[in-house]
Amino acid sequence: MAIIVNLDVMLAKRKMKSKELAEIVGITTANLSILKSGKAKAIRFSTLEAICKALDCQPADILEFVEE
Repeated sequence: MAIIVNLDVMLAKRKMKSKELAEIVGITTANLSILKSGKAKAIRFSTLEAICKALDCQPADILEFVEE
């Protein structure tokens, strides 16, 4: 199974920089980069909620399941 992270797409749609989102959400730019690259092993619901709130989107706009 593969979970695809489309955070870059949402950032582009909202014309927001990663650094700005990281500050709003309260995580480091390094951790946001790990999440964007798809290398994160987990994400806290509170972090996902903060990202969705900052980007005015749903979790499905950011995370996508693709069968391998």
